[in-house]
Amino acid sequence: MRECWIRALAANRRKIHRRWEALLRLERADTPIADPDNLVHMIDWTLDKVFAELRNHKASHNAALPPTIASLQAKCPCGLNPFFKHFMAGEQALLEALVLAQSEEPSPDAALRDAAVTELYVVTHALARCEVEAFCSLCQHRPRPKPRPAMADVTEVS
Repeated sequence: MRECWIRALAANRRKIHRRWEALLRLERADTPIADPDNLVHMIDWTLDKVFAELRNHKASHNAALPPTIASLQAKCPCGLNPFFKHFMAGEQALLEALVLAQSEEPSPDAALRDAAVTELYVVTHALARCEVEAFCSLCQHRPRPKPRPAMADVTEVS
């Protein structure tokens, strides 16, 4: 992603934060931890991570794209992971800000615009995957592993 677009995103951090929070508040909270009043405290941390990754990310068109947030949600057995709403709202707020930053250029190259959007998705989806999987690994609603069958008593044959 072009550095000027990353700078524009960082310069609009407060607007992105407000939009992200507004989008979070549109959704009904399924659990207390998914309450927007709790999730808003993660927005700044997430923005720090996204901006750092965008600055360090080397776009690779051959690399496999991380799973989308919706596909991560499909893998969640209970569907109560609060990070789905957090990252979906954040993805939309960041994408809106990126599109506005791109529109301020006189005639940005379409391929560069598309590559920047793809890179934003790659970075946010990779971060979402890490956080979603970490939360799911602690979930009390996930299916318990099946117990191993007890070893049968083995008698020696002489």
